[in-house]
Amino acid sequence: MHKAAVIIPAAGRGHRMGQGARPKQFLPLFGKPIVRWTVEACAAARSVAQLVLVVAPEDVDACRSWISDATEKPVQVVAGGDERQVSVQRGLAAVPASVPLVAVHDGVRPLVQPALLDQVVAAAARHGAATAAVPLKDTVKQVRDGWVQITPDRASLRAVQTPQAFRRDLLVEAHTRAQADRWLATDDAALVERLGHPVAVVDGAYDNIKITTPEDLLLAETLLRARVRPAAGGGWSPADRVPLPAATGASSAAVGEVPFVRVGIGYDVHRFAPDRPLVLGGVEIPAAQGLAGHSDADVLLHAIMDALLGAAGLGDIGRHFPDTDPAYKGASSLRLLEEVARRVRAAGWRVNNVDATVVLERPRLAPYVPAMVERIAGALGVPAERINIKATTNEGLGFVGTGEGAVAFATATLVP
Repeated sequence: MHKAAVIIPAAGRGHRMGQGARPKQFLPLFGKPIVRWTVEACAAARSVAQLVLVVAPEDVDACRSWISDATEKPVQVVAGGDERQVSVQRGLAAVPASVPLVAVHDGVRPLVQPALLDQVVAAAARHGAATAAVPLKDTVKQVRDGWVQITPDRASLRAVQTPQAFRRDLLVEAHTRAQADRWLATDDAALVERLGHPVAVVDGAYDNIKITTPEDLLLAETLLRARVRPAAGGGWSPADRVPLPAATGASSAAVGEVPFVRVGIGYDVHRFAPDRPLVLGGVEIPAAQGLAGHSDADVLLHAIMDALLGAAGLGDIGRHFPDTDPAYKGASSLRLLEEVARRVRAAGWRVNNVDATVVLERPRLAPYVPAMVERIAGALGVPAERINIKATTNEGLGFVGTGEGAVAFATATLVP
């Protein structure tokens, strides 16, 4: 897994939270400052190796007093500026040049799921720049002087969130150029776009809200309450958080109840073929021959995709990626799995776990299983512990036993 530093800008004064209010990032949320929730969530991401918290100069000492209790990962607290862009730039200066990837996440987005941060970092490692974003729910109109000018097609529009992540050298260049030109933007992706570099979009989460107004704080309390179970003797145990649906808001189930679960089953089989790479679980494995198929013939991922689509009631992979479509010839099944995960989320479901078995006589797969788990978890945006991959043989029986092909079985569960 790619490793990154995450910069958390939290130096703003939060004027929209109310006249005379203390900075919003330090308002209490279930007994802890908002920004502490944010730090803990970012630190829980597997891709995050170190953190930089950027606060107003007068808040540096106070934050240093509690930061070591929030995470065991290295954290620096540095003084920010009057503008968010200046604060990010100062945080960036505190990241060692040896760190290849840098993520930025707003200090007042405390409900971010660590898996989303991992997804954005992985996308930045592949593409150089990436941001989380969600489809717009409402119709948007461009207005001038009180009159509608145009109604853009919302299908192509996204509400951009953080986390965002970038190659460090690219983000440094973007900030340096903007500073020289005295150009301000509302997010770091815009600075990178200004260089002409494309920014990949990763599906965000509707519960990844930015706390800007008093109403946002009430919503955050409601969403957070749905993530925790009652602690013994009453009260709430923030450490006992459970995932919250990304696109459908808070669960209607009572806190502490087991959520409604959908289960899907997947099966796939491919013949062996010469002059083909053997790709299983997104990992290319040294072998005398690979599997025949229109795509890369990753029999394991195909079974997992069918299980996920089945659980969501979305048909099968043939319906979504037909082998008659030249667009999918030689396609990476790992990329197709990412697309399946996106479609599952768009249908209102989130991956809970996957269990799969691949059956073939040779080669031995055990050394490659950890890499398979990591790649599948990254594609689905879930912790690796929710993915279980097993490999076995057919004891010399049948077409698998004679080395003619490979089979995979998978089950997947989804929650709303």
